[in-house]
Parts: sequence; structure tokens; C-alpha cells
Amino acid sequence: MDLIGVVHLLPLPGSPGDAGLDGALARAEADARAWVDGGADALIVENFGDVPFARGAVEPVTVAAMTRAVDRVRGLAGDLPVGVNVLRNDAEAALSIAHVCGAAFVRVNVHVGAAVTDQGLIQSRAAHTLRLRRRLDARVAIWADVAVKHAAPLGEIDPRREALDAVERGLADALIVTGPATGERPDLARIDAVRGAVPAARLLAGSGVTPDVATALQGRVDGAIVGTWAKRDGRVDRERVTRLKEALGG
Repeated sequence: MDLIGVVHLLPLPGSPGDAGLDGALARAEADARAWVDGGADALIVENFGDVPFARGAVEPVTVAAMTRAVDRVRGLAGDLPVGVNVLRNDAEAALSIAHVCGAAFVRVNVHVGAAVTDQGLIQSRAAHTLRLRRRLDARVAIWADVAVKHAAPLGEIDPRREALDAVERGLADALIVTGPATGERPDLARIDAVRGAVPAARLLAGSGVTPDVATALQGRVDGAIVGTWAKRDGRVDRERVTRLKEALGG
């Protein structure tokens, strides 16, 4: 299984916790280096420190700051794929940053359907996202969450139906299944349901993955997106990365 390491950016300019862009960029570089040295197969950069997150489009200054951060991480990643996630759901910004920086994929929390979140109601914009990708001729894959964390679907939606819609109607290139919140283990029953619905799709576990959980994921998913567990004292720890990579299958 692939290990996709998350580079959680510190609060960026314009956010309530902003403590300076230079510090945020330095931390991003240090965390990215730990992921690379520890054996990660890919990285994804997200503005995790920008709470509370915007429901829709982020501020231009956030796009500018994230572009600099993604560019720095791309420089350290070598041949490893790098992704972008602009929280809470700004797929247009993520796709634009990825295209400009040469990143390989974006994560979209609500790619199809609608969800009630702590930011309010978030509605998908798959049609806009795919048409933007076409206009830019961007070689950027779209990774879509199914029943995204920190949210509840608007209406009764079966995760299997959402997975099918994401792949067949939203044209997602990969699917992500998480637990209910950041750091909480993924729902294995939901993973199995999604795998059964779209057996050919690339499937990733997106939260709460530890070495112990990795054992249960064997044969179920193609990879794991990890942020929380790999940290020690708030920073990505290379030894933890290596331990997790070994648990996922080396």
C-alpha cells in the first residue's frame, strides 16, 4: 500500500492564527523532508492551520501562500507525486495551484452531492472542476472523498451510491474513505462497501491510520493518507513515517 504523507501547513497570512509566512514555509519544508526521508510514496499539502475554514472560495492571499508552499514541497519531493487540498472545498484553487506548480493530484472533500459541515452547507461543483481541468489542459488527478469527515450528507445517501456517482458521473480518479473526524480510524465496513461498488477504482484510507490499523487495511485499500499519527510534538517524525511505511507493506 502507498503511504501519502500530509504536510499540514501552519496558519497562513490572513487566517486568525497567522504567525508569519516564513515560519509556515520552513515548517512545510521540514515536514516534507521527514516524509521523504521516512519513505512516503507521495505528499499532499493542505492549509490545515487556517481554521475556521472558508465554506467556498478562499482568499487570494491563501492561494498565493499555498502556491509558494506547494512549490517548496515539490522541490523537496523529487520524483514523488505531490497533491493539493484547499480546505474546506475550494477545488478551483487547488486545481489551479496544482497545475501551476506541477503537482499530480488534488483532494476534493465534497466532489459530488452536498454535505452539512461546521462551515454550513457545502455543495459539489464537479461540473465546474472538470471543465476547468479541461480548459487548463491540466494533468491533475481528482481524489474525491466519500462521506467526508466532519460532515453529514444532506439526505439519505448510501456511500456505495456516492462512490458510484463520484466515479461514473463526477469522473473522480480516486476515492477516499475516512473516519468521522481527523485522526479517527476509517470505517472498515464503509471501505468494504465502497470497494464492492467500484472495485476497479483506486481507494485510499484517509484518516486515523496507525501501524495497528494498517494491518486491518491490508487487501482493502491501495494506500493511506496520513497526517496526525506521524507527528511528534506537532512535527512530522521520520522514524514514525518509516514505522508506518513498514506496517503498510514496505
